Amino acid sequence: MGIDAPTGTVRTGFFYSKVVKVSRFDIIKGDAAGIVEAAQRPPTRNERFTKGRFIMAEKKLRQIAIYGKGGIGKSTTTQNTVAGLASLGKKVLIIGCDPKADSTRLILHAKAQTTVMDKVRELGTVEDLELEDVCKRGYGDVMCVESGGPEPGVGCAGRGVITAINFLEEEGAYTPDLDYVFYDVLGDVVCGGFAMPIRENKAQEIYIVVSGEMMAMYAANNICKGIVKYAASGSVRLAGLICNSRNTDREADLIEALAAKLGTQMIHFVPRDNQVQRAELRRMTVIEYSPDHKQAEEYRTLARKIADNTMFVVPTPLEMEDLEDLLMEFGIMEAEDESIVGVAENA
Repeated sequence: MGIDAPTGTVRTGFFYSKVVKVSRFDIIKGDAAGIVEAAQRPPTRNERFTKGRFIMAEKKLRQIAIYGKGGIGKSTTTQNTVAGLASLGKKVLIIGCDPKADSTRLILHAKAQTTVMDKVRELGTVEDLELEDVCKRGYGDVMCVESGGPEPGVGCAGRGVITAINFLEEEGAYTPDLDYVFYDVLGDVVCGGFAMPIRENKAQEIYIVVSGEMMAMYAANNICKGIVKYAASGSVRLAGLICNSRNTDREADLIEALAAKLGTQMIHFVPRDNQVQRAELRRMTVIEYSPDHKQAEEYRTLARKIADNTMFVVPTPLEMEDLEDLLMEFGIMEAEDESIVGVAENA
């Protein structure tokens, strides 16, 4: 029994199996004697021995996508939550899926990092792109990548997401020490390109950032419809709603009620606090800027809840009438007077 490290081939007197590419793994003994030592170039996450009597046990990588209405605070919530996970000793990769490239600025203390699509345009081809050109390390040892997008008015920004994720997979960005990959996704899930993290079964856990405002709830319900569509052919599941408070009346109760109707949970209510904006002015997360502040503890609590979460569901989106009834029940929307519809002012 032995390993030929240069070729990554495992050999015994009776079996011969190919091992390729890079990822940490453990060989668990089957009915053959002993445990095969790890090769210098261990296999990818999807690699399996095709012959012989050994299987690989490997660390579970949790891939999480954050969706929500544009402007709801996804990027701020994502980066502060990731900082919370980093403070718990977790290894995290953030992939910004927004042409604005603002998904990593608080982690890197930068206005915007060089994006995958920026470098592709500069070099003329993705084949000449190197991982270190676009993957930067920030606060808490968090790795950061921005997909970027085409020049304004030209092409599809969703293609940038697809190009970036495919490039990162091929170049080994999903390293074996990672605990989490976070995809911070632009706006709603109406575009196929931006739905790529769930359509291609990259992210298994979806968190929707929402507030007690009408349009934020409409968007959350619409995103749930997208999850249902892709859950049928993959393992994507809704993991919960994150309420990023806007200080509307009965906001927590309203989002709890919405979550219940969707068949999920409000995993955490993040109160509104100006300390978030003070930290952002310094391009920092609250956890780094003022770790003892009560708002920093809110994000650490959210991080712990995500780390411990086991509630992953296929949601049950509401019909528009049911969503409007919920909004009216909580006073967010007034009942329409059908008797005045189509009636002119002077009638």
